[in-house]
Amino acid sequence: MIRKLKIGSVELRNNLALAPMAGITNAAFRSLCIEGGAGLVVSEMVSAESIRYGNKKSLKLLEIYPSEHPIAMQLFGADPGSMARAAKLAEELGADIIDINAGCPVKKVLRSGAGAALMKEPLILDAIVKKTVKAVSVPVTVKIRCGLVSGEVISPRLALVIESAGGSAITLHGRPASSFHTGPVDFDALAATAAAVRIPIFGNGGARTAADAARILGTGCAGVAIGRAAVENPSVFSEIAEGLKGAAGGAAPDPARRIKLFIRFLELNAALYGGDQGVVRARKLVGYWLKGFPDSSALRGAFMKTAGLNEAKALLLQYMRDAKYL
Repeated sequence: MIRKLKIGSVELRNNLALAPMAGITNAAFRSLCIEGGAGLVVSEMVSAESIRYGNKKSLKLLEIYPSEHPIAMQLFGADPGSMARAAKLAEELGADIIDINAGCPVKKVLRSGAGAALMKEPLILDAIVKKTVKAVSVPVTVKIRCGLVSGEVISPRLALVIESAGGSAITLHGRPASSFHTGPVDFDALAATAAAVRIPIFGNGGARTAADAARILGTGCAGVAIGRAAVENPSVFSEIAEGLKGAAGGAAPDPARRIKLFIRFLELNAALYGGDQGVVRARKLVGYWLKGFPDSSALRGAFMKTAGLNEAKALLLQYMRDAKYL
């Protein structure tokens, strides 16, 4: 069930994608996921309106490392013109695909008419997709939810809107927007949406193992988008791929490898934001990466107090020596 997949003109080496996550899927993290076997990586969402007004933080989010292709740059907004202009800039900066966020359930995003609010406005969604497709030469994809509230399934109808507007693929989170990232995945909604259109559907929600991915692919979805499982293990893509091929695999990386990988992430993050800021921004992830380690709570606490890259690396290396991982 692992296979190459084309999204418009872009050929992926496999059908496993990194799902976008705000504050997490930056250039440093995406690079590790590409190395870890992802066929496609997607950026954290970037505000089209902020780009329009030259917001430095938003422009920083558009940075792409040479090592992280193919990459989809995810944009959010409710104005077709702003979305088209932001997409054009993202393409100029190296994005292989433009992804439109029409599934984010965060209140701040919903109040602006963007994210999952677009699921209530298919005419606006249609206009955004059409104008974005016209503005760029790269494929345009869309991320949606199966519905807005529990028990509602509107994704098949929305998928038809997206396909007819020129969208090249869809990522479908199999939970309603009201559930955020918890609760059961609606596999029937995944199947109905995949059956409704000809363009590829990436099923998203709860995939951590080869068995999880197989269940999503069994609905007729062409691919699987993996989010939270990748946060603690960027190599989850290659492990799932091996598991789907029937090879031995699926075990989490050994502790020494996990810590070395985290140190590498810190180095990449420091190159992106500067030594101090790179470490500060990594604090959000340290609990995931060190989960299950002996005395991990104390290690996390000490990491939170480190100042700069060298101090953080020294702490982690000393922990490895004390734990006899080196």
